[in-house]
Amino acid sequence: MAFKKALVQVGLEREQVVLVSGIGCHGAMVNNVNVNGFHGIHGRTLPLATGIKLANPDLMVVCFAGDADCYDEGWEHFVHANRRNVDIKLIVHDNMVLGLTTGQTTSTSPIGFKTKSTPFGSIVPSLNPIAHALASNGSFVARGFAGDMMHLTGLIVEAIRHRGFAYIDVFQPCVTFNYLNTYDWFKERVYKLEDENHDVTDKDKALQNAFEWGDRIPIGIFYRKERPVYRDGLPHLKGKPLTGQKLEETDVTALMEDLK
Repeated sequence: MAFKKALVQVGLEREQVVLVSGIGCHGAMVNNVNVNGFHGIHGRTLPLATGIKLANPDLMVVCFAGDADCYDEGWEHFVHANRRNVDIKLIVHDNMVLGLTTGQTTSTSPIGFKTKSTPFGSIVPSLNPIAHALASNGSFVARGFAGDMMHLTGLIVEAIRHRGFAYIDVFQPCVTFNYLNTYDWFKERVYKLEDENHDVTDKDKALQNAFEWGDRIPIGIFYRKERPVYRDGLPHLKGKPLTGQKLEETDVTALMEDLK
């Protein structure tokens, strides 16, 4: 609902938007929002979205991924999408479990969390995706909470308007398998960075906030900076989009000869 409201607020038409999802509970987004959609394989939303955006820069390309989808199988794509500043948007449904496969741990599960895969409790420290996005030179790094839809809607609007890679990690409790990180648990702890006059251009402060966890957990925009997007450095993609070029005008004879 937050995403739908954001699309209406920005004024985007259905044909202007493409959603890309991987395998997981979040994959239903492709069916729940009446826009163009591509349901890919687990962990590979970002390379699919990158290809779509490079072929047709006029589209608004938005990835939906789960925490295991993005931070486990798709981790290498996450790091490099931040670094390259590909002009796509990533919204991660972070419920800290593998909900679709009945509740095993993911890289964001806390130490001591008991699941079918860790009956005596997880022994591995959880990943800090916000800190990693900042360290990877992400140009828009934010976090939202599904329990505050209006605030999340505002974050998605800002992400859509940002030119470059915009990333939002969303606390989205799994009411079936995550008995620890519930809606009530988050409501008691989250606070908005903007309420404390956080400077979104201060990367050092953003990193400091990224490591806050426990009684107080920040949500909002941690960091934002305008910088050239990936496509700007590819002169052969300037001009008419690949999707607008006629195949009959392309001579691949020399290329085929080189491949013999």
